[in-house]
Amino acid sequence: MINVCLVDDQTLVRQGIRSLLDLADDIRVVAECGDGAQALETIPKLRPDVVLLDMRMPGMNGIEVLQALAARNALPPTVILTTFDDDQLVLAGLKAGARGYLLKDVSLEQLVEAVRTVAAGGSLVSPVVTQRLKAGIERMGTQFQSLEQPDPLTERETEILRLMAGGYSNKEIANSLAVAEGTVKNHVSNILSKLGVRDRTRAVLKALELGIV
Repeated sequence: MINVCLVDDQTLVRQGIRSLLDLADDIRVVAECGDGAQALETIPKLRPDVVLLDMRMPGMNGIEVLQALAARNALPPTVILTTFDDDQLVLAGLKAGARGYLLKDVSLEQLVEAVRTVAAGGSLVSPVVTQRLKAGIERMGTQFQSLEQPDPLTERETEILRLMAGGYSNKEIANSLAVAEGTVKNHVSNILSKLGVRDRTRAVLKALELGIV
């Protein structure tokens, strides 16, 4: 069972997402938070498998929630809930440690697949749907620790990084390439090391910045 925490100041949004997730047999909403302060109190206690987090909230916004949880080493796999006009907030959220983003008018299939993907270690940062984010990266530059001149990636590492950018988990990448999951994990570790980043999402953002994917 995948335990999910919803964080959004709009009650109707939370109710709508909960009603969709209730239709999935393997997903359970264990908590709802109406603001950032409540999220900071609830999430470390419950340790949900996935957090769905709104960016625009009164008081403490989603970025501040991500940063505060990360500082406590208590940030679960988190997906940003956003609208079409939130590009800069989404980019800032990804840099703060979110695994990806979803539009608030998401379908049941997209929502369930997103929760399952991040729970399995994947991400939701696909270049196909993030061209505007890429433009934002070019304007803002990366604002997290990374190597200015990363070590060159091998052809296989580049291939895996592109699959990571598509949101695929290690298991899915292994199945796609017909290799062992452990082999993919080793490649991912090498990719993070060569790019000088600490997680998969930052690796994808760095790759977007460098034009690798």
